[in-house]
Order: sequence, then C-alpha cells, then structure tokens
Amino acid sequence: MRSLRLSDRLIRSARDLLACTDPLEAEEWASGWLGQVWLTAPLGDKDAESTFCVEVAARCCTHPSPQGLAALAALRRVAPPSEHALLDETIAILRETQPAPSWLDAAFSPVRAMRAIDVYDSERVLFVEYGSHTLLARILTSGGPSLQRLALLNGGAEEAWEQAREAVDVPMPIEETTVAEALGEIADMLRHTDMLWPRNDDEGFVALRVLAWTRSRAYLPDWPEFEALAGSQRQELVEAFVERTTDSEAYRRLADIFLDYGDGYLGNRPLGWSPDAVELFLTDWLPRKAFLDEDERAALPDALRSWLRFALERRGVADEWIVPVIGEVDAWLPEFEDALDDEAAWGPAKQIAAELEARNIDIRDKDAVNTVVRQLNAENLARRLL
Repeated sequence: MRSLRLSDRLIRSARDLLACTDPLEAEEWASGWLGQVWLTAPLGDKDAESTFCVEVAARCCTHPSPQGLAALAALRRVAPPSEHALLDETIAILRETQPAPSWLDAAFSPVRAMRAIDVYDSERVLFVEYGSHTLLARILTSGGPSLQRLALLNGGAEEAWEQAREAVDVPMPIEETTVAEALGEIADMLRHTDMLWPRNDDEGFVALRVLAWTRSRAYLPDWPEFEALAGSQRQELVEAFVERTTDSEAYRRLADIFLDYGDGYLGNRPLGWSPDAVELFLTDWLPRKAFLDEDERAALPDALRSWLRFALERRGVADEWIVPVIGEVDAWLPEFEDALDDEAAWGPAKQIAAELEARNIDIRDKDAVNTVVRQLNAENLARRLL
C-alpha cells in the first residue's frame, strides 16, 4: 500500500466544498493547502506548487467527480499565474460532465485601503477592504523587512483596530492610503519573506500566504535600488553627534558602526531605531559583524544611549517613546557581553579580521590573507566534523 500524497488528501477534503456557497471560503481552503505545500517544500524547490497542481489535475481527470471539479476551481482562484492554463483546461473538460460550483466565476475587488505605522516606523499594519471582508497584513522592518502575520477580518476592521489600542501602546495612527500602494507593499513584503529561511511557519501566515499573493501580485513593484548613505551625509551626522556628546575617536568610530547598521538594516534608514532594533543590534549584529577595541567596548553603552536619543530626536519622536528604546540598552548589555566574547558566534569577516590582527598581517598582502582564510576554513570544518 502506498501512502496518500498531499494531492490525494486535498481531493478527499474537497467534499467539504460541495456545500460551499462562499467564494472566500473556497479561496481560504485552497490557500491553506498550497500553504502547506510551500511550507514543507525542500530548500531550493521552486516548483513544489506547480507539481502539486499537476498532480491534482491529473487525479481529477482520471477520476472525474464533482468534488474534483470543486477542488480545481478553488485552486484556480488562488494558484500562481503559471498554473492557470493547466487548471483552466482541466476545469473546462470536467464541466462537460460535472456540475460546477456556484462560486466558480465570482470575483473580489478592493474598495479602499488603510495603513497604521508606529512612531518608530518599525511596525506597519495594512488593511485592504473588499466590502465583505478585509485583508490584514502586519509588517516588521527591524533587522530586515518581513511580513509576520496575515488575517481575514470583517469589513470595517480598521475601526475596531483603533478602538482596541490602549493609551499605553506605542502610537500607531491609522490613515487612508491607495489600494495600489497597500497591495504593492504587501506584495513586496511577501517577496522578502519568501526569501527567508527558516520559513515563516505562523499558522495564519501559511494559510493565507497564497491568497495574499493572489490579491497583490499585480501590484508587485520592481526591486528598489539600494543607495548607501552619501559620504557627506554620513559625515554630517557623525559631526552633529560628537558635537553634542564627546568628541573622541571611540565615539566617532562607534557612530560609524551605528550608521552601518542603521543604513543597512533599519526600515527608516539610517535613524529608524526601535526597541526591537536595539535588541537585534546588541545580541546578533554587533557580536557577529564588528570588532571592537578596548576603548570602543568601554564607550559603547553610553555612546549607544546617546546615539539613540540623537537619532530619534532628529526624527521627531517624542521623549516618552525615546526612553523605552534607550532602556533596551541596559536590558541586553549582559547578553551582548557574552556574545562578544564567544568566538564561535562571530561571522566569517569578523573571524578573519581578528586573526589578521592577531598575526599582525597587512591586509594588503593578498597571499598572506589568503593563507589565513584557508587555515580558518580548514579549522572550522574540522570543528564541525568533530
């Protein structure tokens, strides 16, 4: 006996669709199945959803049934465009002998969109209303943009969102935006999130990922070109910072490190710090990426606190919301100290830089540098094997 494939289980489950009259329910059903295909696909497998659709179509053709046609019709509503021709052809064949579901040709159109952004610009919530329901997307930008949560809510969900916010919550004022901008941002964040590993296994995200792609794919923007902070702008920020703090070499070098992180990893670059950004900076990025001398290490806590106030004041954030960000420095300093001394957690570039300095090797000596790199690679391989 062979075990049932996921496509076989989908067709069995399609019995539930025979009593379905709501096209949204059919889309949620199909999106959930395709979500499981995406979540369980091996790393690098870009054809999992296509293979799944082919398997379902072949099974429905060889064993025609009303539930098979319903399954294909539901898949067609949310499947990637590359599968439309196959599904359309198979549906047309089955409609000659099987009754079609009432929602086969129903369509949804967006009517308006709203966006809520927190004071740090580190979290965004988008609402796209379709009359009977609203698609919600929650986006985080600290440490790299990603779409964290998807949900389907009743119409007018943005009003309930504002009522649910409490006075102690970080302000997230909501305002109207265009449907094209909201769906374009959702599509862009889906693209970023699909590139991350391990995959986002949040139950709601997996279940609605394909549906969200279907609603937003037509608005997907081109890849933005990254333009690093200009040298003159960087210098102006460093000078403004040391002018109001301490004009020391350690503070200057640390300001450059803060700008490197902010320009490359913060959503509102380079000054868009938030509580989450401080945590990621101290516990992950800085220990892996930066090599601090004794002066820089001693100055780091006070310099970072000063930089956070400097950055957020320049962005116009109120003092009551700057204080919690600065408080994260003390909260994560112990973990930072442990990680900074853990050589096993260092990134490759930092390991090489430290080894070159320890051996007093000139980085312009390519042969010597290559020798060190080969030795480090061999040592790391040996440690993994042991």
